Formats: sequence, structure tokens, C-alpha cells
Amino acid sequence: MELQGKRIVLGVSGGIAAYKAAELLRLLIKDGATVQVAMTEAATHFVTPVTFQALSGQPVFIDQWDARMANNMAHIDLSRHADVLLVAPASADFLAKVANGLADDLLSTLVLARDCPLLLAPAMNRQMWENPATRRNVATLRADGIAIVGPASGEQACGETGLGRMLEPEEILAELIAHFQPKVLAGKRVLLTAGPTFEAIDPVRGITNLSSGKMGYAIARAAREAGAQVTLVSGPVDLPAPPGVERIAVTSARQMHAAVHRQIAAHAENAADLDVFIAVAAVADYRPATFIAQKIKKAAQAAPPMIELRQNPDILGEVAALPKPPLCVGFAAESENLAAYAENKRRRKGIPLIVGNLIHDGFGGDRNTLILFDDDGQHPLAPDSKLRLARQLVARIATLLEKRR
Repeated sequence: MELQGKRIVLGVSGGIAAYKAAELLRLLIKDGATVQVAMTEAATHFVTPVTFQALSGQPVFIDQWDARMANNMAHIDLSRHADVLLVAPASADFLAKVANGLADDLLSTLVLARDCPLLLAPAMNRQMWENPATRRNVATLRADGIAIVGPASGEQACGETGLGRMLEPEEILAELIAHFQPKVLAGKRVLLTAGPTFEAIDPVRGITNLSSGKMGYAIARAAREAGAQVTLVSGPVDLPAPPGVERIAVTSARQMHAAVHRQIAAHAENAADLDVFIAVAAVADYRPATFIAQKIKKAAQAAPPMIELRQNPDILGEVAALPKPPLCVGFAAESENLAAYAENKRRRKGIPLIVGNLIHDGFGGDRNTLILFDDDGQHPLAPDSKLRLARQLVARIATLLEKRR
């Protein structure tokens, strides 16, 4: 449980998205957090305090004059032992109050008097979100160091479609977990590849592998949690993009090769450094020399078709060979002789770090066993979930970046 031992104040302001706050509260409790709910009076018109009390096991506070506090100062006491104050949903009115320092009810007063970080999850009609006044308020909040999570784009309760809907509870949970992670890659730019590639033979057949993309997606999430700006070039997988990560979808090795080099060129044109390149994708080494435009038919007693193969480009090798390469990290998934093959690959490509694992330990699953190989030797990581392993890898990358500097 990622939030075990964390104390969270969940603020709920008025809006139809308040019904999602109940599910968010359930997820927070399930993940180990202790949650205290504070609501605006407007929020009670959408969801009753009884709902939040039943889910949290704690009394719900609404009135700033609530006498249940011995000193009658709920706006002071509620945040004093909290690790974070999360307001979800945060209405346009509530954003305006916080941006301008207004304190005319319990929740807005609590925000002003808080002794902990503040995260706001906006929720409103698309036109309210795009209104210049709201944009100014959001800019002020960000300048004040307040984290804004969302909003998302999609269908809204009013029947319109666009930006303004609150993130889903699972997405807000992920953002909250990210908030508590050490920001060891703050300000860094990370580009990585993940998943398999598919090399088409004909319109229905191709060469691919069993990579699920889970390790690469976990690393993308961990890098973003650590404060990096992350771009993920992904082969065909059935996974949602990690929150806050830009995903570029590709199919073949050559498409992945082109996407990676476009990203590198874009950074060069903008004079912005690309700090880290992590090649996690299981890229097909070979592709059919010729694509057959029509489905190959099986003829009676005919010999199987001969498929000539061509070698695919070495994406990691090319990036590592750039005049000023980013810190390059490779992966070696082997079925045997892991240490020898991984270290040979690291030296052959001239990269500072390679991550090795045996295929039967993690290919396609949710857990893995990794060994990190660098100039200081081997660093085995105990079997764990791919996300927790990814966080350990990110910490090692941060250490290597510091040494490189």
C-alpha cells in the first residue's frame, strides 16, 4: 500500500464531480491512508456528509464554527498533522477563492491556514475552465507552488465535451502517490521506449514478441513521479499511458527509430537538453525484406513461403553514438548467461548502465527481478513489483547523472 501511514485531508467543493470524491476516498483508504473530509456547504447539495463519514470512519467537517473541536478551530487543527490537503473537486469558485486568498467558509479558511502541501483537482464546464479569469487564477496558483492535477478532456455532465472534467479517482490517486516520491529527476527530460514492435509480413501476420510493456510503462511513471518531463515511445500494448507522460504510439522498429530521432532533433532545435534515454522496448532485430500486400494463402501441397529478413536499426546504439548523447540506459532480457551477455552488450554499445533480467523472471508479468550493470559492477535488486523496481532504477539513474555532472 503506497499511502500507508499518510494522513490526508480531502476537501470537497460544490460540483457534480463530488460524486467521484466518494470513490476517491474509498481508494485512498484502501491504499492505507487515514482521511479526514472537509466539505463546502455547496458540496452537500451533491453528496451528503453521511456518505463520506461512512467511508472514512471519521466525522465530516463543514462549518467553520463547528464546536466539536475543543478550541473551535477546525480550520487550524485539521491540517496540523496532515501530510497533504487534496481538494477534489475544486470548482471554479473555489480556485478563485484560493488564488485570491479569500477565506469565507471552513474549506477556504483551512487552505489559507494549512501547514501542509496543497493539491487541487479542478472540475467545471469547459467554458468556465477556458474563461480568462479562471486561466489567470490557475496561473497564480501554480506560481504560488500549488499543484494542479488535471483537468481532463471529455464528455461533461452538461452534455458538452472539452477540457474541465475532473480526473478519474484512479488518476488522482496516482498523482497523490507521485507527490510523495522523492523528486530526484526534477527538471530533467527523459525519453524512453517500451513494449514490443510488430514487423508485418502481410496484412495479418508479422514478427513480434511477448513483451507486455509493463516494465517500460512502470519506468515512465517512476521517472515522472521523480519530477522528470517524460516522453514514451511505445510499441503496441494494452496499457494506459501513465499520468502526465506524453505517449507516442508506433508499431514497427523503423517507426520507433524515426520517432526517437524526431524527439532528439526536436530537443536539439529547442536548445533543450535531453538528459536520459532509456531503451526498454523489446525491438525486433529483424524485419521481412518485403511486405506482401495480400494475405498469403496456404496452397495444397505447396512449399512454405520463404521470408527473407533484413536487420532493423540499432536505436540504442545510434543514440549512444551521438556527439553529445544523453545518459543512455539499455535493457538485456536473456534466457541464460545473463551477466556475461548483459555486460557484453553494455560495453559493445558504450553505455553507462544496462538493466538485465531473465525472461522467466518477469516477461509479461507484474513482478520482476533485475540486476543493474554499470562501471561499479553488478547491483542486484530483490524481486519486487515492476513499479517499485522502476523507482530503484530511477534513483540509480539520478546518481549517475549527478556523477556525470
